[in-house]
Amino acid sequence: MSIEKKFLKAKSTCKVKFSLSGDRYKTSKSICIAGDFNEWSTEASPLKKSKNGTWSVTLNLPSGRDYQFRYVIDSRQWENDAEADKTVPAGIGDSENSVIVL
Repeated sequence: MSIEKKFLKAKSTCKVKFSLSGDRYKTSKSICIAGDFNEWSTEASPLKKSKNGTWSVTLNLPSGRDYQFRYVIDSRQWENDAEADKTVPAGIGDSENSVIVL
């Protein structure tokens, strides 16, 4: 897992690249990122799988705020990102959401 942030000088926008790699994701058929930036849609922001097996997506997000998110693996398994800036309670049982601070 990795998160790369690139703040754009001319705009109050940040390009954020979310990546997942490793044996754990090699057999996955689909991975999406759901968060408050896409109304928690499990289909709006799919990650693409590269030839080396790494899944990634780059999103342009307005800077100056925090965003909660989670990955959705094969439309059924929700997973946090260990590289997130922090986690917060999700409000559902004892689960938590990853947070990226821009």
